[in-house]
Amino acid sequence: MSNPHKGRTGIDRIIHAAGYSMSGLKAAYTGESAFRQEVWLLILATPAAFWLGEGWVQVSLLLGSLLLVLIVELLNSGIEAAIDRVSFEIHDLSKRAKDLASAAVLLALLLCVGVWGAALWQRFMA
Repeated sequence: MSNPHKGRTGIDRIIHAAGYSMSGLKAAYTGESAFRQEVWLLILATPAAFWLGEGWVQVSLLLGSLLLVLIVELLNSGIEAAIDRVSFEIHDLSKRAKDLASAAVLLALLLCVGVWGAALWQRFMA
């Protein structure tokens, strides 16, 4: 049995996929305060990454760590939305899934803080 929603190919598929992605980013920005905060952190920190980073590798790591936080936040929000779609009832498995997704965001944030902390340390203490 084939999925009727998987019929697009080539450039048509790419155009529609880009539209779905933009809808997802818009939904996350308008509906998720954590995502909005992280987007503004990325916007404000981007010039600092170019100032702080010594070469393209460090700049890439600084900006990449911020983008990773956004990516994980999007996945976390998707998991939460899917669970809430099924039921708002409190269930051990629903709690576990949401807690695991939240833990992933925490780890991404800790990685980001570590990368930025190391760059700041190198810039000012070394």
